[in-house]
Amino acid sequence: MARTLPHPSPTAAAAPARLIARHRTTLDRALTAVRTREHWSPYPEDTRVYGPGGAADGEASLRALLGRPFELGQPGRDGTVGPAPERGGERSPYGFDLGISYAHHDPAVLLPALAAALPAWRDAGPEVRAAVCLEILDRINARSPEFAAAAEHTSGHNPVMALHAGAVHAQDRGLEAVAYAYAEQTRLPASAHWRKPQGPGRTVDIHKRFTAVPRGISLVVGNSVFPAWNGYPGLFASLATGNPVLVKPHPAAVLPLALTVRLAREVLAEAGFDPNLVCLAPEHPGEGLARRLATAPEVRLVDYSGRTAFADWLHEHARQARVFTALSAVNSLLVESTGDYRDMLANLAFSVSLYSGQLCTSPQNLLIPRGGIATDEGHKAYEEVVADLGTALDALLGDDGAACEVLGALLGPEVLARVDLAMSGALGPVGVPSRAVRHPAYPDAVVRTPVVVTLDAARDADRATLLAERLGPVCLAVAVDSAAAGVELVAETTKTCGALSVGLYSVSEEVTEAMTAACAEAGVMLSTNLMGDWYISQSAVYSDLHGTGMNPAGNAVYSDGAFVAERFRTVVVRRYGGAT
Repeated sequence: MARTLPHPSPTAAAAPARLIARHRTTLDRALTAVRTREHWSPYPEDTRVYGPGGAADGEASLRALLGRPFELGQPGRDGTVGPAPERGGERSPYGFDLGISYAHHDPAVLLPALAAALPAWRDAGPEVRAAVCLEILDRINARSPEFAAAAEHTSGHNPVMALHAGAVHAQDRGLEAVAYAYAEQTRLPASAHWRKPQGPGRTVDIHKRFTAVPRGISLVVGNSVFPAWNGYPGLFASLATGNPVLVKPHPAAVLPLALTVRLAREVLAEAGFDPNLVCLAPEHPGEGLARRLATAPEVRLVDYSGRTAFADWLHEHARQARVFTALSAVNSLLVESTGDYRDMLANLAFSVSLYSGQLCTSPQNLLIPRGGIATDEGHKAYEEVVADLGTALDALLGDDGAACEVLGALLGPEVLARVDLAMSGALGPVGVPSRAVRHPAYPDAVVRTPVVVTLDAARDADRATLLAERLGPVCLAVAVDSAAAGVELVAETTKTCGALSVGLYSVSEEVTEAMTAACAEAGVMLSTNLMGDWYISQSAVYSDLHGTGMNPAGNAVYSDGAFVAERFRTVVVRRYGGAT
């Protein structure tokens, strides 16, 4: 039986109009940015903007949450997840338990509650939905230092990465999705008056109404690396197109999405909507809740970022739903020649070190012609390039405190195991060894500098090694026969394993054109000759497209029209007005 909602108060009933007035300018500016692809963001990157204490305020807010239950007031509570790690509780990669417990909910109660919230949200229309979504993002943004601290102590981000990927850039991705959702839903007019001449003196008159109808409940399956940055596009694209959203967080990174859901529920209730439009579904250890939810008949949309194996399972079994995936990637970078050898090395060192190589856009395979490269300092042999990269890494990461600001902490023991395997020589000769870094504030944090392994693409065993993702601070310096062979290997790797980014250093127009053509065919973004403080792993929201959907790294793009258009359908009502 459908649940009857209480009649909203006059204040609540007026809230959508106020929210439209408050956020219309921001929405219009976002619509302009995604059209022009210019630089723009309403969310500042400086923590001092959010309060006098900056990052310290966020840390204090996080500390106030530790060791306590996190309440959301959702229906169907049937137990508790956490707080101990063996009961599903989170542990900071910096070496301590968060001690937060979350309510567990019976899907048989939670899913009907989400479904019951849909009609009023659908009937509110695209503009109201966009305004409410922007208010949610506005409230999240106001607490960016807290979200940054949550990202740091669930995903192991360094402080800058935590603020960017865990807070403001995630908010940008959410707003970007709302802008695309609004544009697609309003591409057709809300109504039209259709007249067709039927002969001399006679015209058929029909009134038509076009309504965007949501697909149904949307499931967002979070990951532990970037729960907000990867979660917000699907969450806000679905919500803005009228779909209730159930968030199933990764057990190791519940807090960032729990904070998001709590603020979303508060805003929805204040605007006169059922807060159960957005719910959280933490899971018990080993429960496999994502599989149960993804195959529920009520779930019509699934957003997942993570391992390819589970994505394949979703495509095979969640046949009632449209599944959007962002998956594992093996990113390559070809070094053919450069006009600024030292700046290139510095850029490469930072790129392979940032967040300990745990970004989905981090370069893994550095392809270098075995005969060496041309530079502004003269010819450099393959061995010299590898050694000089090691020197650049030492300069960047030689001080433990400074290194931690770049590296962050390793996500878990499986990442450390990859580093240890590479250091053992099992993958190939070690060109630049990794070292343990002691964090000045968190002595139990596991921090490692990148290990560079030297491989030869001509050897079958080495070729197999480079055709696999090795998330973490493991970099493979691969000798190739020539620039042309390097371009071919990039194309093969992308088509076989998937990639989100490809890099090139070259002063040759011929090589650049060849790589450009190869990347266009393989369906992957190419960055050439990046220098200074812009890196291959970075993605500019409102301008860059994250993913293409054309290679095995996923079928979704953050964001484009296709990412949101599948989340609703347009239904037409025709009313005959007569013939004259």
